Amino acid sequence: MKIDELLSKPSEWVRSDSPNSKIVMTSRVRLARNLRNVPFPGWAKKPDRQRALDLMRPVVEALPEMASCFSDSLDNLAALDKQMLVERHLISREHAAKNAGSGIVINDKETICVMINEEDHLRMQAIKSGLQLKSVFKTIDKVDTELEEQLDFAFSPRLGYLTACPTNVGTGMRASAMVHLPAMVLSDQINQVVQAVNKLGLAVRGLYGEGTEALGNFFQVSNQTTLGEREADVIERLNKVILQIIEHEENARCTLLEKKPRLVYDQVGRSYGILSQAHTISSKESLNLLSLMRMGVDLELLPAATRTIVDELFIAVQPAHVQRIAERKLTAEERDSSRAELIRQRLQDVPRPNNPPPIGSTELA
Repeated sequence: MKIDELLSKPSEWVRSDSPNSKIVMTSRVRLARNLRNVPFPGWAKKPDRQRALDLMRPVVEALPEMASCFSDSLDNLAALDKQMLVERHLISREHAAKNAGSGIVINDKETICVMINEEDHLRMQAIKSGLQLKSVFKTIDKVDTELEEQLDFAFSPRLGYLTACPTNVGTGMRASAMVHLPAMVLSDQINQVVQAVNKLGLAVRGLYGEGTEALGNFFQVSNQTTLGEREADVIERLNKVILQIIEHEENARCTLLEKKPRLVYDQVGRSYGILSQAHTISSKESLNLLSLMRMGVDLELLPAATRTIVDELFIAVQPAHVQRIAERKLTAEERDSSRAELIRQRLQDVPRPNNPPPIGSTELA
């Protein structure tokens, strides 16, 4: 598979209708692994990294799960293509900065991705839509088992899997869910939730992980402990917390509709109006307004079919994707204009949100 073929279609996890997908956008499990007696990528010289890449990449490509995969060395990819992979949550920003001696293997559905020579020799992840942490772990655990049969991983009987960063030693696992929490943001409850989650030993990060902003009211909730706890226990604990967050968000939405219905109608209506009429718009504003439209779909203020359009736009409005659609390098001003045009086209058949009941009606009493 060529890179153009991979990037020309939406990711399967964006289009799928899965359990709790109204609030949980995706579930992801990532495993970090290193080869025994081979310098970690951060310490390795270029020839060592290249040898490690040449050893690991064919093994990953040969996995049954990677049939019809895309595979390449990062020095063969254009900067725009690498940025698109970041925007699709397939590679990290750090990996996008790599060149010779680093590689990537992605299955055709974009649900399994293996970064080679990022911070660790292997960073493998599985990603699916909705709350499917147990299923995602099962998928990537199978890949890990198949690779370990052919590659000699650095493992300590006392510590577990050895990794470049001490915070990953042990299971080497980071499990996370991307949750959409607009009602808790609107009702100023989000900080309380974040603090509560942190006290449970979990981390809450932005749209692209550590050190990033929570654009579009999306937050990544993930485990922080990798040492001294079984993978299944981590998954179970995280799953329970996510279910509690879902309940809090659903309650926040019901409370907003009950106590501040005009605020909800206004936020959804303004978002629809701006997005459907704007002629220039930034990616940040787009994501934040699309978030409120997505909530409008969940609250049945917009047709259910709008969800797919909105979810696809979450990816399509980001800078590298906008430039790819334009098929040329754009200035920031040109990107904002092209983005607005793209959004207007995608929303042209979406009807305006349902009208609120009149002031003074019993529904607003």
